[in-house]
Amino acid sequence: MLRYIGEKFLTSLRDLNGIISSAVYSISSFLFSSKHGRRAASRVLYKQVYFTGIEALPIISWIAILLGIIIVTEAMSILPQIGGERFIGKIMVWVVIRELGPLFAAIIVIARSGTAMAAELGSMKINNEVMAIEAMGIDPQVYLVVPRVIGASLAIFILTFYFEVISVLGGYLLAGFGTRMSFHVYASSILEAINITDIIASLLKSLFFGLIIGAVCCYHGLKVGRSITEIPQETTKAVITSLFLIFVVDGMVTMIFFFI
Repeated sequence: MLRYIGEKFLTSLRDLNGIISSAVYSISSFLFSSKHGRRAASRVLYKQVYFTGIEALPIISWIAILLGIIIVTEAMSILPQIGGERFIGKIMVWVVIRELGPLFAAIIVIARSGTAMAAELGSMKINNEVMAIEAMGIDPQVYLVVPRVIGASLAIFILTFYFEVISVLGGYLLAGFGTRMSFHVYASSILEAINITDIIASLLKSLFFGLIIGAVCCYHGLKVGRSITEIPQETTKAVITSLFLIFVVDGMVTMIFFFI
């Protein structure tokens, strides 16, 4: 029993080290690498941003609007009774901008793009495409991993900002419109409640989440060996690990900014 626990612990440490290494290498390669091979990698990056970010806008929009409806409707059913309409801004900032905006964007990307990323790389590994890339003198990390990690980070950064704007505005337009609270009061309560720290914390979370999701999914995708049955196994591990790590990082960032 102890041996099994020890082996699992060591495997988790190796996986965590590989994920962190992939994330750090992606950042350094993106910022400081030479121009050699950058054009080919850029095309992969653009496609990743398009697939992860642009194509996810419809589902992000609907979820953001529904979340805004739920929050504003629930708040407006209680706050007017206690004269607390001015607190609607604080509620939206605390719930949407500080927490749910980055988390929902990351979860949608994991479910939609993270699984595809891990499965695609796993399939390439099975079909010896990764080996063929190496045989051509191309570093698989530069061509396969870096564009996907950076692309996922940029996409989640954009999606988080978009999600928060749509949720805040859409929530009022669809749920708050026609109530006793005017849009001026609603907007003023948002602007009074929000500060630069909230925005920085939210966007910083989105960047961390993107790095985590991209690095985890690429790492597990490239861990696939020779059996095709390993693809769903590693994809499932990528999803579970990504979800676990984003919640851990979310809690850490929230605690850091709470004590600032």
